[in-house]
Amino acid sequence: MKFGPVATAEAMGAILAHSMEAAERPYEMQMTYRVPKGTVLTAEHIADFAQEGHDSLVVARLETGDVEENDAATQLGAAVAQDPAELGLRMSAAGAGRVNLYALHAGIVQIDRLAIAAFNTVNPMITIATVPQYHRVDADGMIATIKVISYAVPDRDVIRASAALADALRVLPAQFASATLIETRVGRDDPSDKGRNALLGRLQRFGMMLTDRVIVPHKTGDIAQAISQATGDFVFLLTASATSDTHDVGPEALRQAGGRVTSYGMPVDPGNLLFFGTCGAKPVIGLPGCARSPALNGADWVMERLICGVELRPEDIAAMGVGGLLKEIPTRPRPRASTP
Repeated sequence: MKFGPVATAEAMGAILAHSMEAAERPYEMQMTYRVPKGTVLTAEHIADFAQEGHDSLVVARLETGDVEENDAATQLGAAVAQDPAELGLRMSAAGAGRVNLYALHAGIVQIDRLAIAAFNTVNPMITIATVPQYHRVDADGMIATIKVISYAVPDRDVIRASAALADALRVLPAQFASATLIETRVGRDDPSDKGRNALLGRLQRFGMMLTDRVIVPHKTGDIAQAISQATGDFVFLLTASATSDTHDVGPEALRQAGGRVTSYGMPVDPGNLLFFGTCGAKPVIGLPGCARSPALNGADWVMERLICGVELRPEDIAAMGVGGLLKEIPTRPRPRASTP
């Protein structure tokens, strides 16, 4: 692509690089109008610019082997969404060298980080920006934008970038339809509705329902029986007393029910006191107390991935420490903040 100033009389057919004022006809009225950048200049534009006194214009001209910005963006978008329905993606029309990618349904976004990096190194004029890995998204939420910065890019670079980006993004939908929340009590009083309502709001984002309420004493045997009898496809445990050890009441109840504890504790604050595992084919999450609030916490990261069928290993939990400081808690600043 050739870019730079040319005489106005020689600019027909070129792409205007900067928005400019031109004389509006009839010229006797001495009115002007604005020609936006990116406009392919016609003979009328040239005459109007000349009438306004512009001797030269900054333009771009495509050369052999160049792909115009919108055509390039469309090709690149099609490369990442070769089978849009299967990947859970929808692509917008191109405009100003940009196409956006949206989620067809609620879920989490799975990203091939290496592919994105490879794409963005092909040509600095060819870019893609995405939401974070495993970002939760609603239907029609934007998950990525592809932008061709210059007015044209070489065809060979479009081909290379397209190859790098193939199937690099997908929206994973929920794999479960229902969940059972087991709550425990200490003493006679049942827990408030706060925790159940917060979890229900989280599940509704994925189209999941909660089964009937289950409240049992905070005892290993009672919790184990409730886990075994849970009718939901997914099991959550919210205990009246925090889980302080991998052999505390909640994890031991999961083992007693015939299940397995995959991981206890996580480097995310709030959300440290979480455990998860399985009981048969059902995932089981022991929620931390902060899950009673709808505010983001570590439990969101775990439940969203498990709900959408992503396997989580202890090393995956360990990696959540980077970016895991989600919020300072003003009412409990110690020991997070030192005092002079």
